[in-house]
Amino acid sequence: MALAAPPVTSYRVVMNARPVRVVLVDDHEMVLEGLKAMLARFAGRIRVVGVAASAEEARRVVSALDPDVVLCDVRLRGSSGLDLCRQLIELHAQRRVLLLSVYEDEQYLYQALRVGAAGYLLKRVGGEELVTSLEMVHAGETVVDTTLAGRVASSAARLHSGEFWPGARLGLSQRESEVLGFIVAGLSNRAIASRLVIGEETVKSHSSSIYRKLGVSDRAGAVAAALREGVFR
Repeated sequence: MALAAPPVTSYRVVMNARPVRVVLVDDHEMVLEGLKAMLARFAGRIRVVGVAASAEEARRVVSALDPDVVLCDVRLRGSSGLDLCRQLIELHAQRRVLLLSVYEDEQYLYQALRVGAAGYLLKRVGGEELVTSLEMVHAGETVVDTTLAGRVASSAARLHSGEFWPGARLGLSQRESEVLGFIVAGLSNRAIASRLVIGEETVKSHSSSIYRKLGVSDRAGAVAAALREGVFR
């Protein structure tokens, strides 16, 4: 895995015979326009061939245009960029999807890689780094934002030494793993809130995130998934 974009003199840049064809997916017009303007400065290396503001539109646009790389926001209104990434790859196993996010939590990164994303960058990425990352993804590499690289290495070291929380390998945050443990133990949302000294609405929010990450729809499914994956024994 490539943890950081290389200098612009990278051989990958030189090898590109034509601009990388990219489809942008974001539910904010301002972000789409900003990305288009940023990438327009690198017309010899990147060509934006289409944009989409929703998961449904993205599926249509990507199917019609068959871009080299899909640059997609992690969060979409009424949907999830993670789910869209998985769907696009299910439709085309070689599809290259690079996710953009404002979230610096490495758990989002792990979840992105689990659904097959070719990279994960934070939205504050500069134009040169973004372009080089798109070229690397097109060339078959996996890229991770440099801000998260150190955390990933630290997490890997803790995982290797056994100093990690249950559920981390499934993309659950430490607090989500705690909530899941109480769900497996049969505690109600009110009881979980009391144990963790948080509000019930916060417990519900964590539970919804747990269900999405485990690919289930309710508590019973979460318990079954946790036991099946050996998260809690």
